[in-house]
Amino acid sequence: MRIKESSGTELFFDVFDSPIGALYLIFSGKNLSGIYFERPEHRRGKTPGSFRKELKEYFEGKTVEFGQNIIFLEGTDFEKKVWLALKDIPYGQTRTYKWLAERIGNPKATRAVGQALGRNPIPIVLPCHRVIESDGSIGGYSSGVDIKRRLLDMEYYNVISKKAVS
Repeated sequence: MRIKESSGTELFFDVFDSPIGALYLIFSGKNLSGIYFERPEHRRGKTPGSFRKELKEYFEGKTVEFGQNIIFLEGTDFEKKVWLALKDIPYGQTRTYKWLAERIGNPKATRAVGQALGRNPIPIVLPCHRVIESDGSIGGYSSGVDIKRRLLDMEYYNVISKKAVS
């Protein structure tokens, strides 16, 4: 996955029907810039077939990493650092807000990390759903705790079923 920083390209969206509901995929040219759970105000376009395939395979437990190029159109340097660190959390596993704060070199910033996660423009690809509270409770999720729980359960059971087959 390559990260780009700016774009003058017009945004468009496409819809991907997933097991957790419709995902609105926002693109700036060929770069993914957002995944929303509500319909955006952009014009309709077409998602690259390779990314649609990656998403389908993700929900089937086959793809654990995404190759789609992304671009951040908003966000502070701190937020971008938090979002990119999410790629270090393996599929089917969780980490704590504290772990993430330490990972970015700012161990006292757990609350700021949580706020940055709430503004993550590209959930699932940058898996903020894998971050939980230190006591093991699920914590928050910008699209609702039910969706977070479904994503975590799906990943967990996909990992378990792969181990059972091996």
